[in-house]
Amino acid sequence: MMEQVMLELSSGFLVTIELFVLTLLGALPLGLFIAFGSMSKLKPLRFLTRAIVWVVRGTPLMLQLILVYFGPGLLLDYQLWGGSSAGRFTAVTVTFIINYACYFSEIYRGGIESISKGQYEAGQVLGLTRRQIFFKIVLLQVVKRIIPPMGNEFITLVKDTSLARIISVYELIWAGQAFIKSAGIIWPLFMTAIFYLLFSGVLVIIFGQIEKKLSYFSS
Repeated sequence: MMEQVMLELSSGFLVTIELFVLTLLGALPLGLFIAFGSMSKLKPLRFLTRAIVWVVRGTPLMLQLILVYFGPGLLLDYQLWGGSSAGRFTAVTVTFIINYACYFSEIYRGGIESISKGQYEAGQVLGLTRRQIFFKIVLLQVVKRIIPPMGNEFITLVKDTSLARIISVYELIWAGQAFIKSAGIIWPLFMTAIFYLLFSGVLVIIFGQIEKKLSYFSS
C-alpha cells in the first residue's frame, strides 16, 4: 500500500510542480509589464491597469478559476478549453498566471517606487540614459527589496496549486484525498503535507541564499 500511495502522490506532485513552474514563467515577466502600465504617465492606461489589478486581487482565485474555465461556454456558448485534462490544465495555468502577475506587479511597483529620485538624478548627471540608469543602478536594488515579498508569494503559490482540483485537475491534494474513498484511509492525505513542507523548505533556502548574495546593497 505504501508503494502505491507514494506512486500516486509523486504523480500528483509532478503536476503541482509543473503548474508552479509554468505560472512563474508566465507571471514574472507579465507582472513587470503590468507594473509599468500601472506607473504609466498615460492616465487611461494607468487607470485601466490598476482597475484590472484591483479586481484580480480583490476576488478569490477559486472564483477566477471557475469563471475562466466555465465562463466561455456559459456566456459565449463556446467551449474554449475543451473537456480534456490538457484543456483543464491550460485553463488553470492561464488563470494562475494572470492572478499572480497582478500580485507580482504590485511588488515590482513598490520596489521601483522605493528607489529615491536622487539616484535617477545622479545617473542623469553621469550622462546615463534612462535605460542604463534602470539596469545599472535601479534594478539590483529593486531585486533586493522585492526578494522577501516575492518569497512569500512563491510559497503561497505552492499551496494555491491545490485549487486546481476545483475544475478536476489531478494534483497533489487530489492524489492524497482519493485514498479516503478508494481505500478508506486518511494518512496519505497527511503525507501530502510533507511534500508541501519540503517544497516550501527548498524555496525558503533558495531565497535565503539570494538575500545573502544581495546583502551588499544597503536597504
